[in-house]
This record gives sequence, C-alpha cells and structure tokens, in this order.
Amino acid sequence: MRHHKRKIAFLFSAMRHFADDLKARGVRVDYVRLDDPDNAGSFTGEVERAIARHRPKRIVATEPGEWRVAEMMRGWEATFGLPVEIRPDGRFLCDHEAFAAWADAQKGLRMEFFYREMRRRTGFLMEGDKPVEGRWNFDTENRASLPKTIEAPERPDFEPDAISLEVLDLVARRFGNHFGSLDDFAYPVTRVDALAYLGWFVEDALPNFGTYQDAMRQGEPLLFHSHLSALINCGLLGPRECCERAEAAYLDGSAPINAVEGFVRQIIGWREFVRGIYWREMPSYGARNALNARQPLPDFFWTGETEMNCLAQSIAETRDNAYAHHIQRLMVIGNFCLLAGLDPLEVQEWFLVVYHDAYEWVEMPNVVGMILFADDGLFASKPYAASGNYIDKMSDYCGSCTYSPKVKQGEGACPFNYLYWDFLVRNRQKLSRNARLFRPYSTLDRMADEKVAAARRDAKAFLAGLSSSDDY
Repeated sequence: MRHHKRKIAFLFSAMRHFADDLKARGVRVDYVRLDDPDNAGSFTGEVERAIARHRPKRIVATEPGEWRVAEMMRGWEATFGLPVEIRPDGRFLCDHEAFAAWADAQKGLRMEFFYREMRRRTGFLMEGDKPVEGRWNFDTENRASLPKTIEAPERPDFEPDAISLEVLDLVARRFGNHFGSLDDFAYPVTRVDALAYLGWFVEDALPNFGTYQDAMRQGEPLLFHSHLSALINCGLLGPRECCERAEAAYLDGSAPINAVEGFVRQIIGWREFVRGIYWREMPSYGARNALNARQPLPDFFWTGETEMNCLAQSIAETRDNAYAHHIQRLMVIGNFCLLAGLDPLEVQEWFLVVYHDAYEWVEMPNVVGMILFADDGLFASKPYAASGNYIDKMSDYCGSCTYSPKVKQGEGACPFNYLYWDFLVRNRQKLSRNARLFRPYSTLDRMADEKVAAARRDAKAFLAGLSSSDDY
C-alpha cells in the first residue's frame, strides 16, 4: 500500500523508539530496519531469516490486525516446521470469542447495545448495574455548531529527536512520491510523550470535546478532538487507561458527562465494535457493494483541488496531517463518497492509505458499513446521507465556497443538494423500505417531477465531469 508519508514516518519512529526502550529495560531485541541491505522485504521472509539467526524451538507472536496476515501466520508452522503460538492482542478489551458470543445472541448488530454491554463489563461510568446520571448515551448533547467566540486550546508539540529526524529523512527519500506532507512533524512517538498528550487532552480539551465534537471550522482541523486514535491503535496508549483518565475527570468534576461519555463510547463502543465486525465478516466483507456503486474515485481526492470547499478543506487537512476527525470523514468525505456512488474498493483503499490511525480492521467496517452502506445495513440502521444543509450547520466551510447550500439546482447549487436527491432516486428499490428514510422519501414523493428530473440532470452532469485516472 502506498501509505501517507506521515503515517509511515510515525510508525517507523514509534517502532524504533520502542525497540530502544525495550533494550534499555534489558530485553533482547533483534530489530531489522527497512534500509538493512539484507531485509527480505516481507514478514514471512524476515521470520525465516530470524529463525536462521536464532535457531528457536518455537515461534510466539501477537495476533495481527489483518485477516490476510493472520492467514499467513497460520501457515508458518507448516512452512518452518516449528510450533507457532499466536497470542491475543492486548490492545483491545473484547476478544473475538466474547464478541462472537454477544453477536450470536442478537437479532441485529447495533453498536449501541454492544456499547451498553461493554459498559457493564468494564464498569466505566456505571453506578452498580445502571449508567451514571441515568442515561447510556448523551449523543444528542454532542452536536452543537461552534460559536465564533469559542477558541480551541493550544496543543503541545513534540519536537522530533535524532531517531525521528533519521526516519523523516528515510521516508522522504524512499517514499517521497507518496501522498501527504512531512512538514512540521511534531506528533508523539514514544510512550512518555503519548501519556503526556493524553494528560493534555483530558485537562485542556476534554471539557469541551462532547459539545463540539461534530463541529468543523476552516483552518482548525483538530479543535477539541483527542487526536489519540493513532496512539491507541499502534499500542503506545491502552484503551483502558484512556477511559480511566477520562472517567476520573468526570468524577472529580473537571469534565462533563456528555464529553466523557462520548469519548468512552468511541473507544469501548465503536473501536471494539468495528473490530468485532471485521473479524466476524472476513474474508468476504471488503468486496460487498449492496448499492452497486461503480463511480471511480475522483482525482481531487489526491490533489485536494475542488471548488467544493468542505472537501478541499478536509482533504487538504488529511494531506497535511494524515488525520481528519470523524465528522469530516463521515459527513463530508464519506457523505460525498456515498452520494456520488464511488466504488467501495477504491474508497477503502483511499481511507486505508491516507490516515495514520487506519488499519484494515478499523477502516474496512467504517467504510463498507458506516460510510457506504455497502453491507446492506449489517450494523448501520440507515445510510448517513445528507445535503449541503448539514455541512452548513456544522461548519463555516460554506461561507468560502463557490457553491451555496441554499441553492438547490442549476448554477451555483451545492453539489451535495442534487446528489442527495439523485442518491435517493437511484437507490429507491433498495432503501425506500428503510423506516429511518421514511421522511426523505415522503418529501421526494411530493416533489414536482420536473424538480426531480432537474436534480438528476445536475447530478449526472456533475459526476460525468469528475476526472479520474490511474496516475495517483
């Protein structure tokens, strides 16, 4: 995969720091660098070389996060003639067996009910067998737009040390033609710095995170978001300790329940849930395309050059930071992918490549199920489709855009507006029976035929005008 330069640099630096930390603690470490002239260039090839160096009696490994790698590791015993022990991944709170047992007992797979079970199992934000303050979910209090008077807190920077500088140079030389920027790299790459970043978030950003977690502001990609997902997914932080720190802030009165509950839900709810979905549904899950979406990924996903300012902002911030927060991913970039009918395989590849917290186990269910509804509603109760009005409400992007969310058709109309109605018409047979889409389809049925036809003409012309090539 042609991963974002910043993603590669982050992971290489984190691994090299971790190897040095282990050595300092007296652990024997055999670390093979990318630029080692004898590097075999593959995981199995390097295991084979390690066996030749160390002559072990067995292989012990942590289970991988990708189905393909798990299948490869299961073949090692036959390949190498050694017993292989694959141990559970300690970066999660719900193992495969527990998720399967929960899922098998359900009529439908819904994150909310899994999340409640995880609250009971972990004890986070619980009073006995009841949720604190009498509610499981405070999501309705987490959707406020951001007032102009509210300023995001200043984030700490972590100056690259000699190891990181060496890695940045390596990535610039070896992967310089990959998507993304290495400029101003100042992300935590050590356990110590990761803990400091967690502490900063809980103290300075968490109190306002809940209320404004869905908001977007031009030029401010992070706002009150934790930006911890890459640190948790690679193992520099544990999910339990992140939840414990947030819960402690609630208990001592320094962070409100809507903020803490929203943060905990993202970790023990969504993160654990999508991982469970991935392993339950593989290996065929990534190929699903329930809405028969075939439109190629537009070139502007790689260049950021589009007159739709919300997309230009979100993609440019992705290019610069290897990160965009969940509403930019779901309701701006993802919403466009859904409405435009972009090919699920191409969208999956893009999300996996560009984000530094993306691994197949988390990327695939979020794209296939949450963003594109390509799994026919396996776990999402409806497609997350929205017109330009939603983006206008939750951001200041529209004020600097060529298009207007208030214009529905013709010149100057926001493409999200006519793409929305075209999406509903195009997928009526599949979606009209969805109870959560009753109101949109009722509105569509009351629209004049010419208005519907005009929206479809605008959508067809817009999609035909998108440039897509194999050059990116």
